[in-house]
Amino acid sequence: MRIVFMGTPDFSVPVLEKLIAEHNVAAVYTRAPKVSGRGNRVNKTPIHLLAEKFGIEVRTPRTLKSEEEQVILRAYNADIAIVAAYGLLLPQAVLDMFPKGCINVHASLLPRWRGAAPIQRAVEAGDSESGISIMQMALALDAGDVLSQKAVPITSQTTGGDLHDALSATGADLLIDTLRRLDEIVPQKQDETLVTYAEKLDKAECRLDFNAPAEKLQAKIRAFSPYPATYFIYNGERFKVLGVETANMQGAAGEILESDGRLVIATADNALNILKIQREGKQPMATRDLLRGFKFEKGAKL
Repeated sequence: MRIVFMGTPDFSVPVLEKLIAEHNVAAVYTRAPKVSGRGNRVNKTPIHLLAEKFGIEVRTPRTLKSEEEQVILRAYNADIAIVAAYGLLLPQAVLDMFPKGCINVHASLLPRWRGAAPIQRAVEAGDSESGISIMQMALALDAGDVLSQKAVPITSQTTGGDLHDALSATGADLLIDTLRRLDEIVPQKQDETLVTYAEKLDKAECRLDFNAPAEKLQAKIRAFSPYPATYFIYNGERFKVLGVETANMQGAAGEILESDGRLVIATADNALNILKIQREGKQPMATRDLLRGFKFEKGAKL
C-alpha cells in the first residue's frame, strides 16, 4: 500500500521501520524540530531522522487544519494514513481523505486509557496488563473502532520504560499483521461504559509526597521511570528516584530512617528503600554507590 506515516518519538520508530520494509511510504509527517542549546542546535525528532535516512520526504507542519496543508497531503495519493504518537490532532477533512482511512497505533487496550499517557498510567494504576490497539481514527479522542489488539503483561517489576519498549515492538508487529488482513477485519466498537482516561503527565506530580502509602508511591516511581522520573528535594537539591523496594520500617512520613549503606524513607504506612537514584547533573547510579560519597542526615524530613 501507499502510505503517509505520522509519528514523532522513539515509540514510533519500530512502526515506521516495519512499514518501510513492507510498504511504499510516500511521506512522513512529524513534529517540527526544536532549537535548543547555546549554539541553537536543531533537534529533529527520531522519526524525522529515520525518514531522512531512507530518503523519504518529511513534512513538519504546525497544524493540519489549513487548506494549504491538506492540499499538499492529498497530493501524495496515499491509500491510508498510519498514525503512531504523532502529537497533532487530525481534523475531519484529513480523516476522510484516504480511501482506507486513518489508522492509529495506540498504547493501551482500548477503551481503557484513552489519552496522552496510557503507558505510565497503566503502571501507576497497578494494572496487570496493557497492550496495543490498532484502531480506525475518529474525531473524538481515541474513540474509533478497534481493528486488532494484543495484550502485554505488567509485572511488579515493570517500569514505564520497560512497558514503552515492549509496546513499541508489539505495536509494529501488530500493525503489519493488521494491514495484511485489513480487508477481512470487522471493526469492533468500543464499550463506552469501560472508558478511562490517561491524563497528560504534569511535572508537579513527579515530586514524591511521602504522605502517600508505600505501595502507591512504588507504583508511581516505576511508572515514571526513567521518564519523566519522580524526585524528592534534599537541602535544595533534586534527587530523581528511579528504583525502590518496600522496607518494613515505621516513622514520620518523609523521615529519613536509614542513610548508612542504604537510604530508607518513611511513608504514610511503611517505608521505601531507594535502590537507584540520580543527582542533578549526574548519571543514574545505585544508591549504595552514591552513599559512599554523599551523606543524607538520618532523621531529616523530606
